[in-house]
Amino acid sequence: MKKFWLFFIFVGFASFAIAQEASKSFYDFTVKNIDGYNYPLSQLKGKKVMVVNTASKCGFTPQYKDLEELYEKYKDKNFVIIGFPANNFANQEPGSNSEIKKFCTEHYRVTFPMMAKISVKGNDIHPLYKWLTSKKENGVMDSKVKWNFQKYLIDENGHLVAVIYSKEKPTSQRIINWIEGKGWEK
Repeated sequence: MKKFWLFFIFVGFASFAIAQEASKSFYDFTVKNIDGYNYPLSQLKGKKVMVVNTASKCGFTPQYKDLEELYEKYKDKNFVIIGFPANNFANQEPGSNSEIKKFCTEHYRVTFPMMAKISVKGNDIHPLYKWLTSKKENGVMDSKVKWNFQKYLIDENGHLVAVIYSKEKPTSQRIINWIEGKGWEK
């Protein structure tokens, strides 16, 4: 009988630990912006957020234009885009944070928040991207960052809603529908 209770207690604690880890939200993270300052994601509570890994020398780099257009249209409607430069794919983001900032500003007039360069996969994956890509951590789904300009949608409560692969433009109708509150179409 004693073994039964010990097993029951162990299972209870293990379940609690798993539930606690999966209950972590987007807002629990603080990242560095492209200028090196802390950027607590908790400041985005109540907003829909698109997280996108970016690169300056990629075939999808022109999506910066679409991202900026989307941001300008919806930034005053509780929506924000956060760019995370990453050099994980074919060395397509080799620059420093200051070089990346200059490129984004001069070529695409980016005004949405850009963060410091990070790793979005591998052994040095940033904790936010570990959360975005692991069902164990986000409680919703597993995914892999397949290439630059992959997008993650976060709802107003800090929960992961969807992953959008690079080929889909940020201005696709289903993304716009989600931003406008018309639901998410898989």
